[in-house]
Amino acid sequence: MAYELHYWPTIQGRGEFVRLALEAAGADYVDVARGPERKGQGAPVMMRYLENPEIQTPPFAPPFLVDGRVIIGQTSAILLYLGPRLGLVGKSEAKRLWTHQLQLTIADVVAEAHDTHHPIATGLYYEDQKKEAVQRAKAFRAQRIPKFLAWFESVLARNPQGPAHLVGARLSYADLSLFQLVEGLLYAFPKATRRALRRTPLVGDVHARAAQHRRLAQYLASDRRIPFNEDGIFRRYPELDA
Repeated sequence: MAYELHYWPTIQGRGEFVRLALEAAGADYVDVARGPERKGQGAPVMMRYLENPEIQTPPFAPPFLVDGRVIIGQTSAILLYLGPRLGLVGKSEAKRLWTHQLQLTIADVVAEAHDTHHPIATGLYYEDQKKEAVQRAKAFRAQRIPKFLAWFESVLARNPQGPAHLVGARLSYADLSLFQLVEGLLYAFPKATRRALRRTPLVGDVHARAAQHRRLAQYLASDRRIPFNEDGIFRRYPELDA
């Protein structure tokens, strides 16, 4: 039975971290909200999961994954569930927990990146909080991007099995998520991110290596990969980059 991924059909967003894992593993999955309604797919199907009062474990918001009777919300929890099933995490409990910790840290950066263009409220337009966004983005560029990437650089350097991966000697979902994080930062803050990457070459290597992964490269070149845009988490506003 195919995994059912539920996420907004026009943006990468947090759902892209799950898509990358499914694509890299060659998993059988359906991107439900992007499918045709005549085939029982589409956004209305996703919304029924969010609004149906009979679901005892309802997700708060997309992304969520449906695997038979199991419903898992939150990107990090979905990847914790999928990791061992897709062969994208180590077999020991220690490696699984460490990979999960890395994913949670990536989620922290993603949230901070989002808040650069919505520093006051998600319900307001960017134009309604532009002055505050400029100030928030300045601190994010100068302090947070370098700090987070430097930490991942140190994790790679300390890996006993070499700096090619964050955990162990094989590709994990944390590597894929680090790739997506760097991709998003390069889109939203190209100048600041390139400066930070010059000081974190191991992070840059993980990013480049993931892009060359056979299945992932095919996905990135396909129409299944939604382009970055100004409705997603990572948004390019030139005035926020310097």
